[in-house]
Amino acid sequence: MRTALTAAIVLVLHVVSASAQIYRVAEMNSEQIRALDRGRTVVLLPGGILEQHGPYLPSFADGYLSERVTQMIAEAIVARPGWKILVFPVIPLGVAPANEIGGKYTFDGSYTVRTATLRAVFMDLATELGEGGFRKIFVVHFHLGPNQSRVLDQAADYFNDTYGGQMVHLVGLMPVIGSYVAAAEKVSEAERAENGFGVHADLIETSINLFLRPDLVAGGHANARSFTGGSISELIPKAEDGGWPGYLGSPRHARAHIGAAAVSSVASTMADLALRIVDGFDHRQIPRYGDVTKNDPGNASIDRRALAHEQDNERKQATWLKKKGLQ
Repeated sequence: MRTALTAAIVLVLHVVSASAQIYRVAEMNSEQIRALDRGRTVVLLPGGILEQHGPYLPSFADGYLSERVTQMIAEAIVARPGWKILVFPVIPLGVAPANEIGGKYTFDGSYTVRTATLRAVFMDLATELGEGGFRKIFVVHFHLGPNQSRVLDQAADYFNDTYGGQMVHLVGLMPVIGSYVAAAEKVSEAERAENGFGVHADLIETSINLFLRPDLVAGGHANARSFTGGSISELIPKAEDGGWPGYLGSPRHARAHIGAAAVSSVASTMADLALRIVDGFDHRQIPRYGDVTKNDPGNASIDRRALAHEQDNERKQATWLKKKGLQ
């Protein structure tokens, strides 16, 4: 009895000790931040696009996943003696929402920024952190728009080249993508076939939300019509249709246990990669999603149209600023 009680006390103390090494920058004053050992502190920058996920899932679906996985990565790192984590608030910015697949640039629930804006935000944060002496940064942003992945990679490359540190957009590493896709192995062959190339609010993403935030998932998903395609090119005409509801794949087959397995798999893969990188592994040896998708014809078409729309918005804003004498 005493042995079991002692073991329980040791476990509790370990958990408390580990959690005490996870710091929230929003809750800290300048002296507390200054006291952090830069050589033994990892900064986590979680992100979450505000993006429509159709009639069944919340607009911040990606953000809720980023929050959970960020915490899991933090716990894995501080399990090592002497390491600390500095966690930023979730940055609710992103680009390339799924409605752009069908050329729909206004869609209730999607509130995004221009590609250049997102890159500038993360480059600015990288500069602030780099000048402040931090050298280990992981971006945890679960939105997989190819354009977004590329600009987050670019911001990280800027930090690494300028400050000689390690800044990595973890979600954009192909082993992480693979662990996410592997979650589909938890469903039947028929369900996988119906889900197809499910890239948005599909069986897997709906399952993740049923696990993380079931209170925010609309019950009608169980009877949802499927929008199936074998590639992004095959999904474009489905998303272009005037009656498209905002999702792709088959959310009707979603179950919470599939989501739990997906979150566990992805978090484990990301934590393992983060620890290897902290230990000195060169992450540049790992293929990146943004690079892999760059020459895909379907994605290239979507990117070209979206860039043209962004340029129109930029010109409109620049014209107004010039008129007001603010440039």
